[in-house]
Amino acid sequence: MRPRARTGPYRRITLALLGSATACATLGLRARPGLGRHGPEGGAGLRADGVTVRFGDVVAVRGAALEAPAGAVTGLVGPAGAGKSTLLDALSGLRRAEAGRVRLGDGDLTGRAAARARRGLGRTFERPVAFGGLTVRENVQVAAEIHAMTRPVAGRGPRDRRRRRRAARRDAGSVADALLARVGIAEYAGRRAAGLPPGPARLLELARALAARPSVLLLDEPFAGLPEAASRSLEVLLRDLAAEGLAVVVAAPEVEPVLGVCDTLYLLDAGRVTASGPPLEVARRVTRCRSSGAAGPPQRPARA
Repeated sequence: MRPRARTGPYRRITLALLGSATACATLGLRARPGLGRHGPEGGAGLRADGVTVRFGDVVAVRGAALEAPAGAVTGLVGPAGAGKSTLLDALSGLRRAEAGRVRLGDGDLTGRAAARARRGLGRTFERPVAFGGLTVRENVQVAAEIHAMTRPVAGRGPRDRRRRRRAARRDAGSVADALLARVGIAEYAGRRAAGLPPGPARLLELARALAARPSVLLLDEPFAGLPEAASRSLEVLLRDLAAEGLAVVVAAPEVEPVLGVCDTLYLLDAGRVTASGPPLEVARRVTRCRSSGAAGPPQRPARA
C-alpha cells in the first residue's frame, strides 16, 4: 500500500528548508519567497566559458570551458581536488565565479542557485543531502510541490493559473511515486530519509532533482556507493534522460564509471580543463593528471 503523506505541503517545505536551504535552492526555492520571471527552457543545452573561482589566494577553477548539449551525457572527470564540485557549484549558482560566462540555450544564466533552478538547472551533490525530517517519498514530493509553486504556469488568466498550480500540487505525490520507481528505490518510500544507506541516498537526490523537471542535470559522483547492478541501471537511466532531451553532466573521480555512458568527456586537472573530446581519446590522458588533493573550498554545512 502506498505510504500516506504525514504533513501538508507548506509544512513539508518548511521541514525541507530546515533540513537544507542549499538543496532547496537547487530546486528553485528561496528562503524569501517570490516568483521568478523565467521558466525551464526545454531542450536547452548548457555552455560555460572562462569560468574562474577563487578562494582567497587559491584559484580552484581557472578559465574552465564546458559545453553540455541537450540530448547528450557529458562527463567531467578528474582526481580529488581537481575542482569538479567547485565548477558544478559555479554553474548552478551556489558559488560566485570571479570571471566567466554561463549560458543556457541562447540566454545568459545569471543569479543565485534558486534563480538558475527556475531556469531549468537540477543538481545533486558529492555528499548526498536529504531532508532528514521527511520520508523518502516526501523528499521527492516536496520537490514536485516547489516546482508547482514557483514555475510559471500557462493559463487563460490568474484564476485559471491558480487552478493549474493547485492541480499540480495535488499530483505531486503521484509524481514522487513514479520517480522513486524509475530510479529503483520505491521500496524505501516510507523510510525516513536521514537513515538511508549511501547508494539509495544518491538515487533519492536524483529523483528529487528530476521532480523539478530540469532541462540540465548536474550530477556530482552519482555512481559512488552503488553496487554493480544499480550502476548499470543508472547508466541506462542517464541515457534515457538524454534521449528525452535533457543535458546531463556527470562528474566522477575516475573515468571507468562514465566511459560507457558519456558522449563527450572533459578532463579537469588542478582547476583547468586539459582535454576534451570522445571519451576513449580523453581516457588515455587521465593518468597524466597532476592533481592530488589540491586545495579546494572550505567545508561548509549543507544548510549554508
